[in-house]
Amino acid sequence: MSLIGRPVRRTEDRALLTTGGTYVDDVRVPGSLELVVVRSTVAHGRLRGVDTDAARRAPGVVAVFTATDVDLPPLPPEAGVLNQKMTTPVLADGVVRFVGEPVAAVLATSRAEAVDAAALVAADIEALPALVDVEEALADERVLHPEAGTNMVLKLGFRRPAGRAELHEGAEVVVRQRMRNPRVAPCPLEARAGQAEWGPDGLRYRAGSQAVHLWRNQLAAALGEPEDRVQVFNGDVGGAFGSKAFASREDVLVAWASRRLGRPVRWAETRSESMTAAGHGRAQHQSAELGGTRDGRIVSYALEIVQDAGAYPRIGAILPFWTRTMLTGPYAISRAKFSSSSVTTTTTPVVSYRGAGQPEAVAALERMVDVYAAEIGLDPAEVRRRNLLPPESFPVTTVTRARYDTGDYPAALERVLAEADYPALRAEQAARRERGDVEQLGIGLSTFVEITGADTRSEYASIRVDDTGRFTVHSGTCPHGQGHVTAWAMLAADVLAVALDRVDVRHSDTATVAAGGGTGGSRSLQTGGMAVREAALALVERGRDAAAVHLGVPRDDVEYTAGRFRSTAGHVVYWTELAADGALSAEANFQPTAATCPFGAHLAVVLVDTETGQVTLRRVLTVDDAGVLLNPLLAEGQVHGGLAQGAGQALVEEVRFAADGTPLHGDLHRYAMIGAAELPSFETVATQTPTTVNALGAKGLGESGAVGFPPAVQNAVVDAVRHLGVRHIDMPVTAERVWTAIQEATNRPSSVPA
Repeated sequence: MSLIGRPVRRTEDRALLTTGGTYVDDVRVPGSLELVVVRSTVAHGRLRGVDTDAARRAPGVVAVFTATDVDLPPLPPEAGVLNQKMTTPVLADGVVRFVGEPVAAVLATSRAEAVDAAALVAADIEALPALVDVEEALADERVLHPEAGTNMVLKLGFRRPAGRAELHEGAEVVVRQRMRNPRVAPCPLEARAGQAEWGPDGLRYRAGSQAVHLWRNQLAAALGEPEDRVQVFNGDVGGAFGSKAFASREDVLVAWASRRLGRPVRWAETRSESMTAAGHGRAQHQSAELGGTRDGRIVSYALEIVQDAGAYPRIGAILPFWTRTMLTGPYAISRAKFSSSSVTTTTTPVVSYRGAGQPEAVAALERMVDVYAAEIGLDPAEVRRRNLLPPESFPVTTVTRARYDTGDYPAALERVLAEADYPALRAEQAARRERGDVEQLGIGLSTFVEITGADTRSEYASIRVDDTGRFTVHSGTCPHGQGHVTAWAMLAADVLAVALDRVDVRHSDTATVAAGGGTGGSRSLQTGGMAVREAALALVERGRDAAAVHLGVPRDDVEYTAGRFRSTAGHVVYWTELAADGALSAEANFQPTAATCPFGAHLAVVLVDTETGQVTLRRVLTVDDAGVLLNPLLAEGQVHGGLAQGAGQALVEEVRFAADGTPLHGDLHRYAMIGAAELPSFETVATQTPTTVNALGAKGLGESGAVGFPPAVQNAVVDAVRHLGVRHIDMPVTAERVWTAIQEATNRPSSVPA
C-alpha cells in the first residue's frame, strides 16, 4: 500500500522527546575558546575608540579583537540588486548604526570568563542623531552610509495602466487607508550559535543553518578561502523562520577568530542578543487605495510601501518584490499600481521571516477589502465572493505577472463559511449589538494565495543501498522542525516498496551532501521531495541493470515489484545480493519549471471588551489547499505552527524603538509572545487541488498560517467595534490600541453606522 497521503508519525520525535536533540551549543570541541560579542548600546554614533586593556588582563582571556584587528573586507548586501555601497563591517569600524551592533569580541577559556571580561570593554561613542522614522530616512537629510550618499537601498515600481487617472476609471467608490505591518522578532527556540575549527583541510563550521551550502559559499567568500576548504554542517536546529537563512557577521567573526588564534572557537548568543541583533521581520509602512463599484466589484488597487531595512541592507530590503508580485492576491483585478522604497534606519537589520513579503501583501489587500465592504454596505464575505478568480480561469497570470497554477478559491471561501456557520455568527453579533453587550463579537475573513518554491532553484538528493538492505538518502534540504527525515523516508520507501524503517535520511553537511538549496520559502517538498523521488526512481533503474547482469537476462526481462527484482522466468534477486559487491547508488538534481500557489480561506472569531479593549480569540477556522498532501499529520503541524505565529503578529507581537533608537523589546519580558493559553483549538480543513508543476502534485504549506491568518484576526477585531465608529486598527491589535480607537471614535461628532 502506498505511503503517500498516510498520517505517519514523525520518526524524529522519539529522540527529541526522550534523550533530546543535539544543538550547536551542546557540543564542545576540546580546547575550544568561548567568544562573547561586545555590542553597541547606542543606536547611532561615531566610534572614537574601544578600550580593551582591562578586558585583556581579565582571568582566562586569550584575546580581545576590535575592527582594527580584523583583516577582512566588509560584507556585501545579500542580494546584488541592493545598494552595494552599503556594506557591513565584521566589527563596527568608525561608526555604530544600531543598538546591538558588534564592536568587539572577547575570547576566553570559559564562557563565564568571557562574559565577565566583555563587561570591562569600554566603547567611546560620540552620539549622533538617531534615524528611526522611515519618512525621515526617505528625505535623505541625514544619511547613515555617507559612502552611498543616500538611505535608499532599493526602489521598485509597477503601474498598469500607466496613467494615474486611468487607474480608478469606472470606480464609483475609492477607499484609502494607511497601515503598518509591524516589525517582529523571529524568536527561534534556539538562538544563533556557531563553532569553528580549522585543520589541514580547512574550516569545519558547526551551524544552525537553513542552507549549509549557501553558508559555505558565504563563509568562503568572506574569509577569502576556496569553497572546498570550508565545511558547514548542522546538528539539530531549533527553529529559524528565515532568521538563519544566511550566515551572519557573527558567524564570519567566529570563523576568522578561530583561524587567527589557531584554536576552536564557540559562540552562542543570549536571548536578549537575539532579540536586538539577530534580524527582524516585516516592518512595512503601507498606503493603500482600492476602487470599486457600488455593487461590490473591485476594479483597481494601489499600494505604496516604505520598507524599513534597518541599519544594513540584508535580504529583508528586497522583500517588497514579493509584496508586489502578490499584489492582487486571489482576486480578478486588472488595474494595479505599486511602488516601494527600502531605506536604512538606525535599527536592527530586517531579514526574511515566515512568508517573506507575501504576508504583507495579503494583510494590506485583505484589510482593504473589508474597508471597501464597509464603505458600500456589503458583507465582507459577499465582496470576496464577487471578486475571487473562478476555477475555470486557471492557470492564471495576474497583472503583476504572477502565475497561479491551479486553484478553486471560491470553494475554499464557501467551505470556511459553512464550517463556521457564518449566518449564525452574524446573528449572534447582531444580538450582542442590539443588547449593547460589553463584549462584542467580531468575525474576520481572509482569502489568500501565495507563491511557494518561487526561486525555482534545483535541489539535490542521492540514495544508496548497502549489502544489509538498508537505504540511505542524502538530501540538500536543511530541516529545522519540518519533519524531512520522516517525509523523505516516506517518499523513498514508497518508490522502493520497502518498509519505512529501512530508510535512513542524512542532510545538512556539505562534506557528505554534494549540493543543496536548503530549506526556506516552503520549497522543500516540491523540490527536495521531488529530488528524493527521482533519485529513488533512478536507483530502481540502476538496480534493474544490475539484476539483469546478475540473472543473465536482458534488461527488459526484469521487473521491480514488492522490493525485489524478478525475471520473466520467475527468478528473483534482492537488493542485498546486488549490493554484495559494493553499494549501489543514484542521484538526482530536480529542476522545477515553475513555482506553485497554495491558497486558502481563514476565519477568525473574536470577543472584544469594549470597556478595556481586551481581545479574546474565540474560534480559528481555516481551509488550506496545498495540493496533494504527502503526510497529513506533518501538514497539520505546519498549519498549526503558522496559525500560532499569525495570531501572535495580529494580537501582541511588535518590535518597537524609542526616538533615540533604544530597543523597547530587548527580551521576552518586554516582547509579547502568544502562548497556548491565548489560543483556542484550531478547526482546520485541508482540501487538495493538485498542481501540474511536479509529479507529486504538491505545493508548499509551511507559511500559510503566517500569510493568511493575521488579517483575519485584524478584520475580526475591527468588525467587532465597527458599529462604534472604528474604521481601522493597526496590528498588533492590542488592548491599548483597541481601547484608544474606541475612545477616539466615540468622541467624534458622528460615527459610522453598523
